[in-house]
Amino acid sequence: MELWYTEKQTENVGITCKTSKTLHVEKTEFQHIAVIDTMQFGRMLVLDGMVQTTIEDEFVYHEMITHVPLNTHPSPKNVLVIGGGDGGAIREIVKHPSVERAVLVEIDRRVVEVSREYLPEISSGLDNPKVNVIYDDGIKHVKENPNTYDVIIVDSTEPVGPAVELFSGDFYRSVDNALKEDGLFVAQTESPFFNRDLIKHCYREISGVFPLTKLYLASVPTYPSGLWSFTMGSKKYDPESINSSSIPGYPTKYYTGELHKGAFILPRFVQDLLK
Repeated sequence: MELWYTEKQTENVGITCKTSKTLHVEKTEFQHIAVIDTMQFGRMLVLDGMVQTTIEDEFVYHEMITHVPLNTHPSPKNVLVIGGGDGGAIREIVKHPSVERAVLVEIDRRVVEVSREYLPEISSGLDNPKVNVIYDDGIKHVKENPNTYDVIIVDSTEPVGPAVELFSGDFYRSVDNALKEDGLFVAQTESPFFNRDLIKHCYREISGVFPLTKLYLASVPTYPSGLWSFTMGSKKYDPESINSSSIPGYPTKYYTGELHKGAFILPRFVQDLLK
């Protein structure tokens, strides 16, 4: 008998993967967690029925949400990740020689623990001595730590439940306050095909807080539509003005200096969303 996992990405569209086994299922006080072994994408982390990451394509998302902001800032020493309990963003952050401290604030301890057990390729950076893992509410953390971070990365789930507040103007103002005077931040802002209103909302709210706001794209096969957006709010540094030749030579599978700049070249329909 064949077993298939289906994520209903919208009311009319879903993604279906043939599975070999279910590795883990549990309900925490925050969400439902599952780890499924799929034939196409390998082990897959699913939170509340939504695909968060897979072994086969995780590198795209994690490299693009981290290396773009970290190479935009000339010397990021203190970096915060909100969410991202699988550890993929942290794994990429600690590759940067300038980073002295990487703080992961994850509200659900079990996401980190399950990822350590079933997704060791992704969570490996969590044991780096630069890393401090805090189990707390990310919104609360940024409010309590003004003028602390050079870069903040919002590696959140979709805007449902408690994560809704991570897409609000009030939260972006708190992020601005938690950044140093030349700091910047990046948030994942969903699919330009399926989440146009959300992208418009986030871009408008971030633009109202940060003097420089830019959106960039990457291709993540297991995310809704396969085309994913990230929005950067920066106090000073323009991500399109980096010197590609100055990027450190750490290993990546998707990100390059040329791609860094190319990711900001937007299709017409995405440009129109931002007007």
